[in-house]
This record gives sequence, structure tokens and C-alpha cells, in this order.
Amino acid sequence: MVWVTGASSGIGEALVKELAKLGARVVLSARNEKELKRVQLECSLDEGHSLLLPLDISDYKNLQKKVQTVQKKWSQIDVLINNAGVSQRDLAENTSIEVTEKIMDINFFGVVALSKAVYPLMKKNKSGILVVIASLAGKIGTPLRSSYCASKHAVLGFFDGWRGEAFHDGIQITTVCPGFVKTKISLNALVGDGKNQGKMDEGIENGLEADYTARVILAGIARGKDELIISGFKERFAYFLKRFFPRVLNRILRQAKVT
Repeated sequence: MVWVTGASSGIGEALVKELAKLGARVVLSARNEKELKRVQLECSLDEGHSLLLPLDISDYKNLQKKVQTVQKKWSQIDVLINNAGVSQRDLAENTSIEVTEKIMDINFFGVVALSKAVYPLMKKNKSGILVVIASLAGKIGTPLRSSYCASKHAVLGFFDGWRGEAFHDGIQITTVCPGFVKTKISLNALVGDGKNQGKMDEGIENGLEADYTARVILAGIARGKDELIISGFKERFAYFLKRFFPRVLNRILRQAKVT
């Protein structure tokens, strides 16, 4: 059984569609129950193969109740794919601390809390896979995304640290760092006062297809990959520069069009 958060759109929706083709049992979670039902219907998932479980990942102190709901239907959780997240598009100086807290609650604390809530079930069975859909922004700091980058750096650091511990419990941890993927992430990105940006970034518009990204993710999970970087050439080149020529990348980013 595979539990996918952020399943109502984007990469999460694409993952559910690919899992349905494989005949997997899927738990679909997101805040928007109407959209979850749409995805369930489009994937022809019946009640025997799916569970709709609306949740707000930022309400991370109450996620244990959601795990108990899943347990009532299926006693074992084989894979948890933490895909829910929110981005940012504003200057660091203009972004309120409340917006930064909201981004951290969703992208970091919620992901960690849900994973920790599921972990004992996997540990008991000495089997399970925790997957985190992070971002190349967790490797490279980019203008107008300071809080988003911070949240993705944090989640990668946490799960990289957890990976060695989880190995001894028979649990695989896979972190995924996509580059630009054609989703609604920039439309829903938060600006400094907490409102949505409401427009599509050029890079996102020309990004990888979500369906392709989902297939690469599932293939990487099946191969037991610790980390996956999925992107086009420009993002991979930026990652190369970050590792070996960081000052060159910094000069490029000062002038780059990032929305």
C-alpha cells in the first residue's frame, strides 16, 4: 500500500495515476477533497484499492489520527510518499515571519511528523519506504525563494541524517530533488503577505511533464535509490556549478530570471 500526500494535483496526482496502472492500493491525501475524488475517479480506483483521506499537513500535531484511519483499512503501510508542499515568490525582506513559519510547517514539520507517525508500523514489520519529494531548491539557494529553499534544505538534511538509522530497521529512505516540473506550484506559491502569486513561472511552464517525473520517481524507488535528481539540462548544470564553481553560479543567479 502506498500513501501519497499532495495527491490532488501536480506530481502527486501523476504518482497516483502511475500507481493505479500498476494495480497498487493507494491512500490519496490533500486538503481538497473534491479534487481527490476527481483523481480517484479518473484513475478508476475503487474502494478496495483506494482510500480518500483529506488532511492538512501543516496541522502536524494531529497527524497520528490520520495514520490510525489508514490502519483501520490496511494494517500495513508499505510506502509513504511525502509530496505535499508549498513554494514562495518574494524577496526575503518582504516575506513575513508568519509566511516563513507556514512554509516550514508544510514543507518540513508536517513531512517529518507524518513520517515519524508512520515509522513505528514500518519498523515493526522491518520493512517500508519513506519518500520525500524535496526540490533542487534544497541544494541551490535561488532568489525570491529564501524560505522555500530553507524548508527544502532542512528536510533533505533531516532525512539524510535519518537514513543511516532507518537502514538498521529495514526501512529505505529516498529523497527526490526535482527541478522545474510543469505543475501549479508557482500559481500557488506564497508572496510576502501570504497571498498566492497567481501566475505561472516561465521555467515551470517549460518544465518536465509531471507524468514523466512520476515514472522516474517510482522507478528510482523500486531500485532502492537514496537520492534522485530529476531535471532538465539547465538545472543540472546549475547543480554542477554549485558543487564545483559556486561563485560562478552566484554571479549567474544575480541576473537570472527566476519567475
